Amino acid sequence: MSQDTRTRPPEPGARELRDGLDGPDGGLSVSGTDVLNRLWRFFISMRTGLWLILCLGLLSLAGTLLVQAPAGMTADPAAYVAWVASIHSKYGGWTPVFDKLGFFSVFTSIWFKSITVLLATSVLACSVNRAPRLWKLAFHPRTRMGETFFTHAPLRASVLVPAGPEAATDYVKQVLKSHRFRTITDSDVDGVNLYGDRFRWGPFGTVMAHLSFVIILIGFFLSATTGFKDTSFTAPVGQTVAVGHGTGLSVQATSFSDVYYADGSPKDYSSQLVLYKNGVVVQQQTVRVNHPMSRDGVTFYQSFFGEAASMKVTDAAGKTVYDQAVPLAFTSDDGTHSIGQLTMASKALNVYVIGAASGKPDPNIKAGQMQLEIHQNGATDPIATQVVDQGKPATIAGMTYTFQRTRQFTGLIVAHDPGVNFVWVGSTLLIIGLFLVFFFPHRRVWVRIRKTSGGSEILCASTMKRDLAFKPQFNQLITDVQLAGSPSSTTQEAGQNDA
Repeated sequence: MSQDTRTRPPEPGARELRDGLDGPDGGLSVSGTDVLNRLWRFFISMRTGLWLILCLGLLSLAGTLLVQAPAGMTADPAAYVAWVASIHSKYGGWTPVFDKLGFFSVFTSIWFKSITVLLATSVLACSVNRAPRLWKLAFHPRTRMGETFFTHAPLRASVLVPAGPEAATDYVKQVLKSHRFRTITDSDVDGVNLYGDRFRWGPFGTVMAHLSFVIILIGFFLSATTGFKDTSFTAPVGQTVAVGHGTGLSVQATSFSDVYYADGSPKDYSSQLVLYKNGVVVQQQTVRVNHPMSRDGVTFYQSFFGEAASMKVTDAAGKTVYDQAVPLAFTSDDGTHSIGQLTMASKALNVYVIGAASGKPDPNIKAGQMQLEIHQNGATDPIATQVVDQGKPATIAGMTYTFQRTRQFTGLIVAHDPGVNFVWVGSTLLIIGLFLVFFFPHRRVWVRIRKTSGGSEILCASTMKRDLAFKPQFNQLITDVQLAGSPSSTTQEAGQNDA
């Protein structure tokens, strides 16, 4: 262990017990204008941090309890209005209130982003405020304490030895070194002051934990602002579907296969996907539940599958308005029907395509039939409802609809999470920081050695805030000093805070 010797003028001792025990709670004085001072004190205040954490927690709770708009829905005003109308029955008169407050897209709302930035700033300011003090304690600790400290410290002892102060100092140094303490000697006219500490890097674990929290918040912020997660992405077999979100990617499912156990439960299902970037094939892969495909930070996970209805829609002039497969990806509340939706923005129409769910026959929708429910954008009640036969065009409300055939579709979770690496790094630093704080607490001992008529008196004192396990080690240190110095008499007392 390292040793150091210092000689300097005595320091005043009126506030030693308070300032010498847990000095890291103090902060730097910040110069500047009064406004900057107030702003700095606002961000380093523990109350500020607690309020921000509470607000962030409440917003997260709202985002968990309330239905959240599907990914990318808010970018399409017409689709979002229709979606809000569809959940009106769930929240009643509170629906427009929650909508105005952004509670249906909490994690991308201005409230969530602002509080995240403020909390990260507060945590970072606290770390900057605390780090210099910790650095001073580690490299320039206070080595000299007054009489008040040695008579009121939580742990204290007095040992008399027949040797002189110089020999007694060597005894104490040897004992501290045997317990792996760093020692610093500071002599004055009244005797020798000796300081010993161990795990001086331990308190820096709090700074590391605070910084890790900032890094994790940055990761969440990046994910919320620049990432996306589409949990209901569907790709009918043989059809190319754009991923959107400015990625330039599109996916084509060339085939889908599903395998079942003897009891009918799914054993495995997989999709053969072709990935395009701006119309050019960039990757092909078979995607399974635990084997996703990734490209340019976007990951495709196999999630579900089902049946799609190929629909062709023409207007009164015979012009094709829609010619794609509609995935029947949703299930009615009673579980008896599979539902898909096609949107014709140019005609301001939303059409729900409804078929009988597997194993749930409907006498009104027979095999080879689909029911069409046609809505004007934003309207709750349909303007027309009709069952159509496969291969037979039907003119409804001025548009001709043809149900061509059914085909399979694959359901994917498409996610872009740019903050995930920040979260991993921050989580790792958090674990390391907590490990330092709880397993390597900064343990300090102050010793004063002064000459007496029969030899030397050794005064030892230490603190034990948040480190009750140090008491047995302190007692062992005193015992070892007694044995090393062969004292003529010993007195030892415990402070009122001892357990």
